[in-house]
Amino acid sequence: MPPTLASLVRNSSLHLTVLAGADQLERPVRWVHTSELDDPAPFLEGGELLLTTGIKLGGGGDRAGDEALRAYVHRLADAGVVGLGLGVGLSHSEVPRPLVEAAAERGLPLLRVPQPTPFIAISKAVSAALAAEQYEAVTTSFEAQEELTRAALGKDGTAAVIRRLAARLGGWAALYEASGALALVAPDWAARRAARLAGEVDRLRGRPAPASAALQGAPGGAETADEDFVVLQSLGADRRPRGFLAVGTADRLTPTERYVLNAAVALLTLTLERSRDLRRAEERMGTALLRLVLAGEAQTAREVAAVLSGGLPDGPVRVLLAQPPEGTRGEDDPLAELADRAEQVGGRAGERLLVARDDAGPEERLVLLVPDGGAVHRECVAAVEQGRAVALGLSAPTGVEQAGVAFAQAGRALAVALRAGRWVVDHEEVGAGSLLPLLGDDAVAAFAEGLLRPLREHDRTARGDLEASLRAWLSRHGQWDAAAADLGVHRHTLRYRMRRVEELLGRSLDDTDVRMELWLALRTGDR
Repeated sequence: MPPTLASLVRNSSLHLTVLAGADQLERPVRWVHTSELDDPAPFLEGGELLLTTGIKLGGGGDRAGDEALRAYVHRLADAGVVGLGLGVGLSHSEVPRPLVEAAAERGLPLLRVPQPTPFIAISKAVSAALAAEQYEAVTTSFEAQEELTRAALGKDGTAAVIRRLAARLGGWAALYEASGALALVAPDWAARRAARLAGEVDRLRGRPAPASAALQGAPGGAETADEDFVVLQSLGADRRPRGFLAVGTADRLTPTERYVLNAAVALLTLTLERSRDLRRAEERMGTALLRLVLAGEAQTAREVAAVLSGGLPDGPVRVLLAQPPEGTRGEDDPLAELADRAEQVGGRAGERLLVARDDAGPEERLVLLVPDGGAVHRECVAAVEQGRAVALGLSAPTGVEQAGVAFAQAGRALAVALRAGRWVVDHEEVGAGSLLPLLGDDAVAAFAEGLLRPLREHDRTARGDLEASLRAWLSRHGQWDAAAADLGVHRHTLRYRMRRVEELLGRSLDDTDVRMELWLALRTGDR
């Protein structure tokens, strides 16, 4: 604990007497300063006990003298001093009464320092107490760091660090995943408080690591009885947050407690960075297993995975293929974030999965082999639809032995998603859907515009709705009477218009390919 005015007053060797501000004696003293200036404020930082013999201070007794003493006290109080000690027996036989009244008015502790007590004795007492505080802080910090390090090296390292940290701070501690999901909390009763920080964690996710935020009271302005002082810290060494640590205490953290928190942050960051290196090795292993599976060596892959990673998924599986749209790559790695989320969800749900990077093509892709309809499957789809940083193609459900076919299906679905500007496409949509979603490409739109330009120029400069007539005729599969009825014209009029279409386009409408191209061109213009 830092020295206080109360501890100095209790020191019987100093013989100090309190004349004013007795209710403010618990203020910590950060330094002792001696000054005989009538305005020492420019040389103060705040938190000092100021000692003076009052050589330049009058004794009061008249209006001007009393006002000068009041002004002196006000200057000191405004400068943030924690107390004023006046040495008697030299310039003043006793402390002037106006000085006592002004100190009482400002709530500034005023101490009478008798002549036998040298100012240096007070300075030594404060210096000794400050040294003892620093020694205690260093000792406590080393003890805490040693305790947290032992916890980190134990069987349940990360969880043990969170528990020990909460106990050391006398409050609660919580660890959040990179996605912002709450992973660990200690003690258990603090889960509700930690969950309320989801919005603050999400805001911190958008800032490069390391970053921190300090909160007082319930997040979001909620009125609750548990108004903790909360410190939230992102964990990571290369600007990308790997996780988040929150601690809540009844009071603000002391310097010693901040040392303890910093030690925990360092240990957790090292643990997460070590986990990242391990994940990179696991990704390389996953890539090797994926190649075995796609090559039809599912049994070999199962045997290897059983030894290294607990095995491959059982039952129906899906292949999920993710890739950022062209031109969207930045400093962040959305594929890594999706892989992290998949592994975290899989670990919580107890699902086996295979995560690998596919860099065989021009663009790197993420491949996931996951149980069909499982927690990882659902979470990945939801994450892509919400985050909109990568496109995702899904295969049809199949067995691991047919993963090669599923991989090709996911690739086709991903191609549709990237081409059509969609975020998630299922293979079943590709097989049972329409070609029209693919017609959003600029090159296709330009082709359609060029093909139909002669008709549109004719319609702008001459009578006859050739484009509308062509659309009606194609939609009726070349049935003259039905198409003429839709247009409200005679069938001979429609026949004349179709001959005019052939003349302008230089193509025969009897050609099936020509009909198909014209129909797709018309539909492209609808999109």
